[in-house]
Amino acid sequence: MTTRFFITGCATAIALGAFIAPLHAHDDDKDVQKAVAVLNPTQGNKASGTVTFTKAGDGLRVVAEISGLKPNTKHGFHVHEFGDCSDPKGESAGGHFNPGGHDHGAPDASERHVGDLGNLEADGSGKARLDWTDKMMTLSGKNSVIGYAVIVHEKADDLKTQPTGDAGARIACGVVGVAKN
Repeated sequence: MTTRFFITGCATAIALGAFIAPLHAHDDDKDVQKAVAVLNPTQGNKASGTVTFTKAGDGLRVVAEISGLKPNTKHGFHVHEFGDCSDPKGESAGGHFNPGGHDHGAPDASERHVGDLGNLEADGSGKARLDWTDKMMTLSGKNSVIGYAVIVHEKADDLKTQPTGDAGARIACGVVGVAKN
């Protein structure tokens, strides 16, 4: 009986190990070179796209390609504090990602939330592209964006109103995950 339990227990542990190991494969994010968020529209909106985060020298290159935006309009663009897009309006993503407790600001300001990315500007067809290298965001450590949500807002971020930039409703949401390099 003891031998049978031992064999069954080992087989179960080995089988579970196959499922458990991948969950911990990125505990040490230092080797992660690229992450991606696939944005889907929130309820009643059409905005969608992708945002990639790639290590680039001493920064993180952020490339966003978003469509379904209001043409010829700026839209606030931020990383938020929770990797949760389950709420139909994107509210479950919480506030801006701000591990340092700083005031909201422009993406090139020395004092800002880590998640402050400023604005996307849609062209006449409702498409926006941003290519920015950020010096605060990382793919490891306390400023890592992995596991957090990217939000596109309905209005422009004024880059000064605390704590959100007065950017309005959330029109797209996606969670940042480790990308296949």
